[in-house]
Amino acid sequence: MSEDPLWIPPEGSWASSAARRRNMQAIRSRDTKPETLIRRLVHARGLRYRVAARPLPDLRRTADMVFRPAKVAVFIDGCYWHGCPEHYVPPRTNSGYWSEKVIRNVERDRDTDQRLRNAGWLVLRFWEHEPSDACADKIAAAVRHRRDADDRRT
Repeated sequence: MSEDPLWIPPEGSWASSAARRRNMQAIRSRDTKPETLIRRLVHARGLRYRVAARPLPDLRRTADMVFRPAKVAVFIDGCYWHGCPEHYVPPRTNSGYWSEKVIRNVERDRDTDQRLRNAGWLVLRFWEHEPSDACADKIAAAVRHRRDADDRRT
């Protein structure tokens, strides 16, 4: 991986140009603005959680917020990367590669959801465009509900 400004991507590469490559590398995979805002709001509601953690140790996937004792995994999905039905717009350049990548992301998301549910977890997914206060309210309510249910069982 060269930092050379004259770098030319290999044929068939995901990077259609050096500028595109730099742009794509700059996109955050965690600690995005929607994530940090929702985390702050959930924290202000008195809840504590793990950030970018694996809900299941043997599953090589991380949730944006993990409430281990309550078994709640929260994902804040980006509209582009996870194929939002309202906002996803297929790219004009290298569309085959990027569209297939988004499809693989969506398939992986569904697989992750199923694996976590099978292990007794509640999976909450929100789009980055959803109102942060509403997301935080839903997360807090779900975590408290699961904690209360656990308390009643003991």
